[in-house]
Amino acid sequence: MRRIVVALLLLGFMAAWWVTAPSGFSELELPGHTPDAVAGERVFWAGGCASCHATPVNGKRAKGADKLVLGGGMELESPYGVFRVPNISPHADGIGGWSMLEFVNAMQHGVSPAGKHYYPSFPYTSYARAAARDVMDLKAYLDTLSAIAGGPGDHSLSFPWSIRRGIGAWKRLYLDAAPVQASMAEDPLIERGRELVEGLGHCGECHTSRDRFGGLLKDRWLGGAASPEGKGRIPNITAGGENIASWTGSDIAYYLESGFTPEFDTVGGTMVAVQENMAHLTSADREAIAAYLKSVPTVD
Repeated sequence: MRRIVVALLLLGFMAAWWVTAPSGFSELELPGHTPDAVAGERVFWAGGCASCHATPVNGKRAKGADKLVLGGGMELESPYGVFRVPNISPHADGIGGWSMLEFVNAMQHGVSPAGKHYYPSFPYTSYARAAARDVMDLKAYLDTLSAIAGGPGDHSLSFPWSIRRGIGAWKRLYLDAAPVQASMAEDPLIERGRELVEGLGHCGECHTSRDRFGGLLKDRWLGGAASPEGKGRIPNITAGGENIASWTGSDIAYYLESGFTPEFDTVGGTMVAVQENMAHLTSADREAIAAYLKSVPTVD
């Protein structure tokens, strides 16, 4: 009997180890694409990289040219503990020396070059829905920026969240590259907006409620959520939202460009950084985002 129990425990451990194993693309699965740093700059702003990875200045979010100093250091407090945002500059302390495959796997599978899981405070569950060629372009752009030495250190998480291997089981439930909303290939404008909102823009990470394990409730897609900073709520940006319902697509696009609402109010809170990023996109991209938001099902 003892041998049977030991064997069952061993089998259970082996199964858990297999289920939680990190995995990613192989070299052959990368598209045949020549990375373009100019296109990568658009991806950088669409992805909001500076909002988290720019090194804080005097304890505050970086502004202006400082947004391109990507030494990390911001601390994100959460119910699970404190996440510290890493250096993503082309220095050895950041992503310097990473291969293209390592970068794409980090962005879209949440796997480090050392073969370990990243925590989903890094929104790879959204970036998984981006086109791999866009991620490759982003790497080309990041490689043109200043190399910054140093890093913020590891996260400070409580048990059991401190067991990084367990993220493998979480990914089995929540890491899915499939579109949240059905593909709109017949409408290129909405389809481009879907790619930006669901993928690079990772809008759902803040605007969608989560379950007890931190996974997005896709039946409440973009319907508003508790603020990740612990105060207030992130608004509903479906047609059921207080503002969006009455805004036209042009209103939304202009808001993303200028920071002004149709009521002549101005953007506030954490959305300030997002709007500043969106202002770097093309008019066509902002119009695509607006078209997608006007098309998603209403959440009341």
